[in-house]
Amino acid sequence: MEGFITHPVPTMVSMSNAPRLAAAKRDWGHDETGCTVLHIDMDAFYASLEVARHPELAGKPVIIGTGPRSVVSAASYEARRYGINSAMPSARARQLCPNGVFLPVDMRYYRMMSHRIMHEVFLTVTDRFEQVSVDEGYMDVSAALLAWERPSAIGSWIRQQVQKRFLVTCSVGIAANKLVAKMASTNAKPDGMLLIPAARSAEFVQMMPLRGIPGIGPSLEKRLNAWGVTSVAQLADMDETALVRATGSTAAARGLWAASHGLDARQVTPVREEKSIGSERTLMQDTKDMAMVCGLLRSACDEVAGTLRRKRLLARTVTVKLRFADLSYQTRSFTMERPTDTAGVLYPVCVRQLRIMLGIPADAPTDVPLPKTIRLAGMSVSSLSETASTAVQPSLDDMLEEADDSRNRTAQTRRHDAEAALDAVRRRFGNQAARLGV
Repeated sequence: MEGFITHPVPTMVSMSNAPRLAAAKRDWGHDETGCTVLHIDMDAFYASLEVARHPELAGKPVIIGTGPRSVVSAASYEARRYGINSAMPSARARQLCPNGVFLPVDMRYYRMMSHRIMHEVFLTVTDRFEQVSVDEGYMDVSAALLAWERPSAIGSWIRQQVQKRFLVTCSVGIAANKLVAKMASTNAKPDGMLLIPAARSAEFVQMMPLRGIPGIGPSLEKRLNAWGVTSVAQLADMDETALVRATGSTAAARGLWAASHGLDARQVTPVREEKSIGSERTLMQDTKDMAMVCGLLRSACDEVAGTLRRKRLLARTVTVKLRFADLSYQTRSFTMERPTDTAGVLYPVCVRQLRIMLGIPADAPTDVPLPKTIRLAGMSVSSLSETASTAVQPSLDDMLEEADDSRNRTAQTRRHDAEAALDAVRRRFGNQAARLGV
């Protein structure tokens, strides 16, 4: 029988910062009963695609991100040996790896290849596929097993087809739920496949550090550390009452307890690529004023979010569009982990994409002149789904905020309610009667 965890010598590695354990990269058994969820994660996707279309770069340190003010978007395994990480300033990457091959971000190409891989490989297995970013997604193979028999056969075929057709690699996690499948793919990287039998989910999860659980961020980790909890195993030993005291949130405590025992009730939810909703404006005069461009994006986010709420839709993918003085244009998209209908979520995402597009450091003030002259700015949302039929899983950090709210609402719910109140004011007194402050 084909082994369920394979690790050829890698040429690329993901830029993910999620912790991985060498001890997890082992054969956990061949019982695939109930393991109907696959998490598929492309390996160093941007860098891998560049090497695929430029074979002469194979074996060289490839860094995606050029310009003195840009940041690293992706790097090959060879580049990571120099200590290069995602979001590192490109100037610093050049200091660490002066002989590296630095290439510009080509998002149009990466999105096109992502679309081909998803449709020509993943969606030929089943339509129960949930894409969560340009390079990863979940697959529910329950129905597909009638033809494939074993989830591992599907995972092996996907990996083989992706490499054969597109000359890039992906890692696959197979488990009984989304949480464990994602953690499995992370620890299978690069170019590996890891099956976690349902009966061993808790054992697998509990060998991880706290940050190994998706959703545990720095603030939650700090809270748990203050209670002497530094690993998932220690987290699993806490009862729910103690967890409530440690986190200050009943919802967060329940989520943590379930995760620490390898439990996750979330379903794989296919996202329909329907029409997009957008807003863009051309300036009366071209500008290099970042505050002015951000103001346009803020207004666009406010308008688009209002349309989403009116049509009872949620959006997962955000695209920022810029047109420059020479009439050339640039777009950049980002797929969020959770869908939204609020400008309070959309606007910060747009600003981050704007900074990345123009190579502006995240901590640079807004009064710094832009490196290019802007004529038009706008944003749009896609990956739309109906609000009533879309389950939105709050992050564990979001859940912590429930404890501070008298009505036990998450931050996302409070944002929605506040912006919905603005909608009501505008309907009565006109669109200019109230303005969103982000």
